[in-house]
Order: sequence, then structure tokens, then C-alpha cells
Amino acid sequence: MAVTGWMESLRTAQKTALLQDGRRKVHYLFPDGKEMAEEYDEKTSELLVRKWRVKSALGAMGQWQLEVGEPAPLGAGNLGPELIKESNANPIFMRKDTKKSFQWRIRNLPYPKDVYSVCVDQKERCIIVKTTNKKADWLEASLDPLAVCRCAWHPLRAHSSRPGTQLMPNKCLLPTYSCLRLNVMTLPEAQWVSLLSRCWYYKKFSIPDLDRHQLPLDDALLSFAHANCTLIISYQKPKEVVVAESELQKELKKVKTAHGNDGDCKTQ
Repeated sequence: MAVTGWMESLRTAQKTALLQDGRRKVHYLFPDGKEMAEEYDEKTSELLVRKWRVKSALGAMGQWQLEVGEPAPLGAGNLGPELIKESNANPIFMRKDTKKSFQWRIRNLPYPKDVYSVCVDQKERCIIVKTTNKKADWLEASLDPLAVCRCAWHPLRAHSSRPGTQLMPNKCLLPTYSCLRLNVMTLPEAQWVSLLSRCWYYKKFSIPDLDRHQLPLDDALLSFAHANCTLIISYQKPKEVVVAESELQKELKKVKTAHGNDGDCKTQ
């Protein structure tokens, strides 16, 4: 019933379509004022982009919120008045689906696969990704030339024996099970700050498609791999979702589609 309800919402939404740059772009306007924009590969019909926009309480249009697709490159937009720019060394989270799976990629995660824990939280209906205490041994081994020393009873701390040196407050930077101590005097400041910021990782995210279809999460459908500093998390699409996506493609073929040079999109 839930799948049928979502499909009915898509069928009754006001839709415009445009074929441009090898992508079929579809815009949906729902009766409640919400907007959804999708982009499909023209040849394979794979979903490349999905984003949402809703009106504020005062009726102003909000910013587009990306659900599926590549995030905008760092620095693509204007910097705010504080001139803050996110480091391109930080983990980058994105969703990029395949025909058979929902798939997420987290770039800039250097640890090997056995360092990560990826599981389903049934109570909160989400997937949780986190690093485990195995990263401590990996971190120590990888930083051996940079003078990381083992300390059996102390958590990782910014440490220096030189008076007058400006360091981070002497507080625990890792959970107490860690048994490493870093002598930051051997590292340039930017390097050890970047290092410490990537000592652990935690991410919790939902699968909106399953929420819309009101389908349960199944641990057996979840898997993950790691390659080239990228963690790849896959969740096999339930058959109900596969059938619904196939029906949607048939529905979208009924929408009159303009081409990139045709001007405004046709509306249905």
C-alpha cells in the first residue's frame, strides 16, 4: 500500500522534462508545494541526481537539498563573510545508486576495510558507519617515521616537553581504549591537526526511499568494500523498489520531453 501511495504521488505530480547533455532531467511539483528534481542517464536510465526543495514557513523557496548525486566541488559557491572553506582532505559523503543497489561513497578515508564497522540500526531506521579501535594499530604503524610512541596507559594527547610551546589543550582526542601518544613537536602544525581530525569517523544516515515506501531495513542486504581511500557501502534494493522504479520509468516516457535547444520544458 505504501509503495502504491508513493507511486500515485509521482503520477499525479506536475512534471516537466528536458533532454540535455545526455541526461533526462525531470522536475516534479507536488500539491503541497514541494519540488523534486531528478536526472537520469539518457541511455541507461540510471538515476544520477535527485534533490528536493521546500518552501519556508513564510513561503520563501528554500535551497535545493541533494539526496542523490555528486556534491558541488569545494569552492564552487561563494564563501561566506567568515571566509571559511572546508578542507578537501576531509571525508566526502555522497550517494550514487546503481540499477540494483542504493550506494554511498565516503572519500578520503585511508584506513583498511577491517577498521570499519557498517551496520543497520533498526530502531532509528538508519545505517551507521564508524571506525573501530583497530585504527590505533594502523595509525601507529603508518606514522612510525613521524615519531609516534606507544604509551600503555595514556590516551592520545597533544604533548610537548618544551615550555612556552602553544599546543592544543591537554585533553583526550581519542576514546580511552587508544594507547598512542603523539609528540607533535616532530610534526608541522597543519599536518598534525589534519591527522588528529581524521583519527576516527562516525556517520549515520537513512535511506529515504525505504521510508517513502515504508519498507523495513534488512542487515542481509547491506555490504561494503574499500578501495583507493574510498569506503563503498551498498544496500541491495528490495524487489518492491525495483518494481516501483521500473513503473516510474514507464510513466516518465509518457511525459513530453523538450530538448536542450527547445526552450522551456513541456509540462504534464
